Amino acid sequence: MKTIKLSALVVAGVLGLAACASPEDDNGSSGGGGADRSDVTIAMVTHGDGGSFWSVAKTGAEDAAADMGVELDYQESNNDPQKQAQLIEAAITSDIDGLAVSVPNPDAIEDALAKARDAGIPIVTLNSGATVWQDLGAITHVGQDERIAGEGAGRELAAAGGTKLLCVIHEQNNVGLQDRCAGAEDAFGGEVEDFQVTGTADPTKTANEIAAKLQADPSIDSVLALNPDIATAAVEALSTAGSDANLATFDLSGDVVTAVEDGDILFAVDQQQYLQGYLPVAFLTLYNTNANTVGGGQPILTGPGFVTQDNASTVADLAQEGTR
Repeated sequence: MKTIKLSALVVAGVLGLAACASPEDDNGSSGGGGADRSDVTIAMVTHGDGGSFWSVAKTGAEDAAADMGVELDYQESNNDPQKQAQLIEAAITSDIDGLAVSVPNPDAIEDALAKARDAGIPIVTLNSGATVWQDLGAITHVGQDERIAGEGAGRELAAAGGTKLLCVIHEQNNVGLQDRCAGAEDAFGGEVEDFQVTGTADPTKTANEIAAKLQADPSIDSVLALNPDIATAAVEALSTAGSDANLATFDLSGDVVTAVEDGDILFAVDQQQYLQGYLPVAFLTLYNTNANTVGGGQPILTGPGFVTQDNASTVADLAQEGTR
């Protein structure tokens, strides 16, 4: 499967970087270099909610810290932009050597990241932030182009016969989610409606909201979830509403892969969140200890890939184990 090969190649490339220092990247950013790994502390501050997606990213970060022999301080803001900014500022004051952050709301954390830059702390953005990481002073970004991923999802749903698509948004003011729906609209060809739901904090309420929408508008024949926990709620919603709409989702969990295998979910867009946790810790470690930089001014893409009924078995066990 293409995404499995990407995982192996990227991680192999990370480990190989230790043999070739790059003291300056194409943007003129010099690597740190010279630190002992046992003295390196990396902070990772995401907008995560502790759900099935972010638990995998956290596992990736923890595995990277163990592999690299560094300390990791992992924090989540539960989709609260102001709290994320506060957590970043707290990390800056705790004598860290690198900072990895997700960027769903750039305006909310740009001042905090400016303080990190002023303190000489290298930054890597992850997951969301593909279009703003350079403006925020990061040395690279690890994630996927959300608009392109959305286009791929819209194209696949159209090919499955869809004419009216409900794009389910579970977080407010998340530019990455907005880009996914916009990309889907670009490629779908039919009518697309963005639909705000309560989100991962209350999956039952979210399922009821989706079900009510489907019951109110039987012309909806395609549903796109943007999170694996929301996808699980949507499976329930389709059953409650008696809808035969095609359901697709972004991101994997054990439940999502099982639903794809069973035919309840048409496909899942896979951005490999394990790598989004793992690679920033590895990159920041090598920046500090070996003056390495990566990307050459371009983001490091971990997706999109597509998990379908044809290839779901390849990642099923890994998803259940919490690394896919």
